[in-house]
Amino acid sequence: MSIRLAIPKPTMQKTGGRPVLGTLAVIGYVVMIVPILFVVAAAFSGGDSLQFPPENFSLKWFGAAVSYKPFMSALASSAQLAVLATLLALVIGVPAALALQRSNFAGKGWVQGLFLSPLIVPELVVGLALYQQLIAGLGTSTFTALLVGHTALLIPYAVRVTGAALSLADPFVEEAARGLGAGPFKVFTSVTLPLLRPGIVSAALLSFVTSFNNVPLSLLLQGRNFSTLPVSMLDYVQKSYDPMIAAMSTLILAATIVFAFIAERAVGFATIFGGINK
Repeated sequence: MSIRLAIPKPTMQKTGGRPVLGTLAVIGYVVMIVPILFVVAAAFSGGDSLQFPPENFSLKWFGAAVSYKPFMSALASSAQLAVLATLLALVIGVPAALALQRSNFAGKGWVQGLFLSPLIVPELVVGLALYQQLIAGLGTSTFTALLVGHTALLIPYAVRVTGAALSLADPFVEEAARGLGAGPFKVFTSVTLPLLRPGIVSAALLSFVTSFNNVPLSLLLQGRNFSTLPVSMLDYVQKSYDPMIAAMSTLILAATIVFAFIAERAVGFATIFGGINK
């Protein structure tokens, strides 16, 4: 008597869509990266006009960009504004994310939508409203109006990203700490805050970059004595067409790469951005 074993045939997985997705991904990378390479190459031009390919190799425009006082003044202003707006957004957004994630109350969805509404409202509308109410109405300074506008723009990042990190944390860890006799402040500093660290770091990075590179809101609220770097560069492009603007863009790109490298070494991109979209 013979026994036959029925061995199931391996099923073929459908992979017809993967080549198309891979091609679209390559096209997307090319569209994003190639223009940047053109700008970087033009920054090393020795000519007097912005062109590609460059006439010859030179570093003179980097020196010109660093010594150009409007750019350096606007760089300091942008950094100061981005740091303060990021800190204020975290101070407001982190407790809001904790309240929205850890409690249930009437109108919770409405409150959550209110915190995320700056992502929906166009920045030009927000800038015009702030200009009418703060600068024209109350006579506040340009920096104060910009700080309020940038903080409102960054709060959704703090709430959303920190809330995503908090949703991945185990709430029973906090309950265990309270069961062992830890008070609310001790639980927050020793348990909750370390769990939130990846979300806070990622929210700070996204907020700083968003504020530093913002153009619509800053363009409407800038004044004679205060201007951000993107707006200053935009004004320069309208007046001049030399490689100095490409050199300044290349310096910003290099600083961004260094900043990203430090963040990767300190925390790690997988830790920072791993749970945002979950």
